[in-house]
Amino acid sequence: MMPIYPLICQPQYFQRVWGGQRLQASDPPVGEMWAVYEGNLISNGHWQGCSLAQVHQALGRQLTGKRAAERFPLLIKFLDCQDWLSVQVHPNDEQARQLAGADQQGKTEVWHILAADAQATIIAGVKPNVSAEQLAHAIRSGTILQVVQNQSVQVGDTFFIAAGTIHALGPGLLLYELQQTSDITYRVYDWERPAAAGRTLHIEQSVAVSDPTRQPVHTLLQDTAPAVRQILAECDYFKLESMPLTHPLELDTSMDTMLILTVVEGSAELRWQGQIWQLPRFQSVLLPAALGKVQLCGLPTARILLAS
Repeated sequence: MMPIYPLICQPQYFQRVWGGQRLQASDPPVGEMWAVYEGNLISNGHWQGCSLAQVHQALGRQLTGKRAAERFPLLIKFLDCQDWLSVQVHPNDEQARQLAGADQQGKTEVWHILAADAQATIIAGVKPNVSAEQLAHAIRSGTILQVVQNQSVQVGDTFFIAAGTIHALGPGLLLYELQQTSDITYRVYDWERPAAAGRTLHIEQSVAVSDPTRQPVHTLLQDTAPAVRQILAECDYFKLESMPLTHPLELDTSMDTMLILTVVEGSAELRWQGQIWQLPRFQSVLLPAALGKVQLCGLPTARILLAS
């Protein structure tokens, strides 16, 4: 029997030209913190020092649940945006296999806004009635900003970004992102930044995968009753829920699906079989599908995101 218990991953930090100082003080700035993904090393218990991919290979559905997956299926990250990210688009599964390799998969994602400056804005899809031909011309001619839609954002907003959606994050944002395990990004426009290594444009790939009918789905965070779970986004690949921890509660994975719990407000305490984990803000913990019941409470109050 392989040991099964709550798993803590060591986060990985990535410097980005558009990053800030809220995730980690650094020069060049850090833009992304990958909290849970297949390359993370486990930092606690029997699996300490192993990658999440290795744990997944050993445990299979005991880790992820009733839906089998060749790769660990999800990636959770935080993004600190102090400048515009590139205007970009991601392929779906079929397009990823055609354009990037038979072992690749697409990238559908969801953003949940944790902090936002007063004038914070995102690019979210294209304007109504823009045709595929008009979008392709805008991508090839460098005039994409003439056809995209800008949207102001505030704390608590959630945006579901399906593959094929033109999008970009703007300055002054700190957010949680849940996505398929994929890092395929096609840059449409990069704000006239120098063509530095690794930041090339992908014009024809962007034309091939962009869909003008794809628009982000916007969900507002509700002021719900204590311990009520609100679904923020749900698709074939994942579900994201928000839950206030105003009272102690119990979660049960029941072999259905893993749960990845992330504290986004306050701090929390996790209890399982006599063991206690203190979870500060931005800490994630993976609850394997075969784990069973755990107890949670906020210290003194907290809010968590549940990815499954």
